[in-house]
Amino acid sequence: MKSHIDKANKRAAFTIVELLTVMSIIVILIGLLVPALNQVRRYAYEVKQKAQLKSIDTAVELFNSEFDGYPDSSALDPAGVEYCGAMKLCEAVMGQDLQGVHPDTVFRSDGTDGVNRVLYPDESNVNPQLYRDNLSMRKGPYLPLESANAFAIRDIYNDPGPFLPRHFVLCDVFRRVTHRTTGKKIGMPILYYKANTANTHHNVTNPEDIANIYN
Repeated sequence: MKSHIDKANKRAAFTIVELLTVMSIIVILIGLLVPALNQVRRYAYEVKQKAQLKSIDTAVELFNSEFDGYPDSSALDPAGVEYCGAMKLCEAVMGQDLQGVHPDTVFRSDGTDGVNRVLYPDESNVNPQLYRDNLSMRKGPYLPLESANAFAIRDIYNDPGPFLPRHFVLCDVFRRVTHRTTGKKIGMPILYYKANTANTHHNVTNPEDIANIYN
């Protein structure tokens, strides 16, 4: 009887060759599946990015219809302070505080009208009624806040350089940077350049070329 049971157990067990064969097949299948999954994920990001850029395009056109022109894209503001095109783009469609763009904006880094009026006041520093009056004058935001993917410079870079850390930029959907506060992965700023379609050059080695398409 014991001999019969031993033979049955031996027949039910897998040999080392069979186990290695199955494991090899699983490894091969995983090797084939992972690139396919990465490709699907990449395609999904590309579709999402195209949708975001389309939304931004629509938002910029809404700004153009309200202000009869597109936001400037030069590296400096009217006072000569660093305020790049990406920041001006975000202000145009969202406002410096993401509450809408002020109709009197001149795209200054300090958020003033260039004289003595603060266009984007801190709610905690002004009279509540004055703050509500300020918000009632705003246009937009032209992008929904939940899909704008807007982040402050201080959340993207350890050293914001010459820029004010509080300024916002619109970021892409490809997550490459770790948010300094939440630890989550976020995208990189979407650059904005206003084109001069009358020009024909794209001379990256000589930005001062007056025939360049982009500023």
